[in-house]
Amino acid sequence: EGGPLAGPATGAGAGEAEPDLPPFFAIAYSPMTLSQLSFLRKSLRWRESDVDCMLAALILGILHGESQKTKSCLSNQMPRTISTKPAYSIRFWHCHGMTAPDREVFGLLREQIAYRYASEPLVARAQVLAGDFRDLHRKLAELRQQVRLIVTSPPYLDTTNYEEDQWLRLWFLGGPPHPTYQKVSRDDRHESPDRYWKLIGDLWRVVGALLAPKGHLVVRLGGRKLDPTKLASHLEGAGVFSRRRLVLKSTELSEIKRRQTDSFRPGSTGCRFEVDCCFQVF
Repeated sequence: EGGPLAGPATGAGAGEAEPDLPPFFAIAYSPMTLSQLSFLRKSLRWRESDVDCMLAALILGILHGESQKTKSCLSNQMPRTISTKPAYSIRFWHCHGMTAPDREVFGLLREQIAYRYASEPLVARAQVLAGDFRDLHRKLAELRQQVRLIVTSPPYLDTTNYEEDQWLRLWFLGGPPHPTYQKVSRDDRHESPDRYWKLIGDLWRVVGALLAPKGHLVVRLGGRKLDPTKLASHLEGAGVFSRRRLVLKSTELSEIKRRQTDSFRPGSTGCRFEVDCCFQVF
């Protein structure tokens, strides 16, 4: 009651789009959609409210996507997983004669809520920490060698600029209306294998501090400059930094066959393989 979804459901009543937005936004979204997004961007207090945080998370999931294939995304044609750069996006849309669909944000948000809460929510609550994983063992000092399972996927080597590729979602969360670099994350992109394996060594240090005896680590790893057939052995070798005895219980190599970027960047040589490893630590 009285939250953002109780507001008007039409663009005319939901407020105007933010002034002085770059031309990208007028092509990426219809006027109604953009005005509603601007209203929600200004109204949601996702840092303070669990409800608003959930609403913001649902919007991030539909903020952009392949509108030619689905009606559940808000933007002009874009990948779902990354936000393409503004200039490139505009050229792509003009070249292919694409216009932004007239999507009603509040209606789609209600559909997302109904889908997520079709079954009873779990009673248990999670604790979410925002920060550098290298500090995790200090933030969770009371759980030293008590964690039974860690599931993680570190940044891939020389594959994507995470901050740049998520700039549109970062904008909705209060960031600037353009891509940024090294402002949000100091691990935006690792291009040097030596620096990258230092990062993996830091991961193992945290794992060694937190995992309980006989606990498990499940990790997915990939990268452009990594030999997929040697990933598991390299990851196991880096485990020396945990200062724990560990056993590689299972490993599975999989090819990434259908990448969304193939539709927007034909011939790109991104990450083609991923490896999933399960370790037990003693």
